[in-house]
Amino acid sequence: MTETYSICSISARSRFGIREGVMSLAVFAVSAVCAGDAVYDALASRQTVAVLVKEMAKRTVGANNKVLLDMPYYPEGTRMDAAGLAKCRMDFRYPADVKGFRTLVWLHSGGLTHGARHWVALADTNIAQVAVSYRLLGKEAKRGEDCIEDAAAAVAWALRNVASYGGDPKRVYVAGHSAGAYLSMMVGMDPRWLAKWGFKPTDLAGIVPISGQTTAHFNVRKFAGDADPQYQPKIDALSALRYAGKDLPPILSICGQPPWEWKARAEENRFLIASCKAFGHKNARYVELPYANHHRACSCGLPYLELFIRDALPQDPEAK
Repeated sequence: MTETYSICSISARSRFGIREGVMSLAVFAVSAVCAGDAVYDALASRQTVAVLVKEMAKRTVGANNKVLLDMPYYPEGTRMDAAGLAKCRMDFRYPADVKGFRTLVWLHSGGLTHGARHWVALADTNIAQVAVSYRLLGKEAKRGEDCIEDAAAAVAWALRNVASYGGDPKRVYVAGHSAGAYLSMMVGMDPRWLAKWGFKPTDLAGIVPISGQTTAHFNVRKFAGDADPQYQPKIDALSALRYAGKDLPPILSICGQPPWEWKARAEENRFLIASCKAFGHKNARYVELPYANHHRACSCGLPYLELFIRDALPQDPEAK
């Protein structure tokens, strides 16, 4: 059964949010502003939407947040060309007066070919955020593995360093939208990428892909010389579905609803979660957002992401 909550509307208060007091009105305010029609009327311009998303995120920086901008996440001495090293930077904000805070590593969208790092608009400003830039295909990255490698390095930085800022390294989450969701799944499911840094996927508190491609990403295939049609599904070493299993961190997959969501995207994500459950995964969930298209799924999905991070998501109706 698919979970379909109308989080984009006020009716969700009685169905979902106010239950047991787990969702604040502030979350609804953020969701309403992010998902407002005025924002999505501007979808013809990716640049305009990117500016709006970044502006909303800036407005949610808490008074107690310390902000560190343009930090490298690769260790000093990493062998990489100058353009790549210049791209591999992050912005880190964290609550300076909170001990044991949770941390979200956010990977931006853009098809792995464009986009820029930004924080996301969460109501709880005591959740630290790491906004990551990674090498892009057709620019600094030569192959899809470069993008995944960067995402893994940023996640490893968080696992290794948040404790020195007061955070809990056992409460590090990785999430992203679209291409960022693809990267979050690859880092959080394929053990090869974190192993390079001495970590494993189960060191993560959870992964939250929003509208991510679970088969081999179409642009990863394109830049590898694959001439097959975009919607030809392929499950290979660079697809999250290849790593569906039991021994993974908690997973919350969020997606828009067909026919508004991108073709086959919701179905892929349903299949991923169904496959994980078939293996015996006890904390893998799929949430489908009614009437949400690919872009709106991000803003409408943020309240779910926040509840997941706060361990406040209502019980899975399919849980046994």
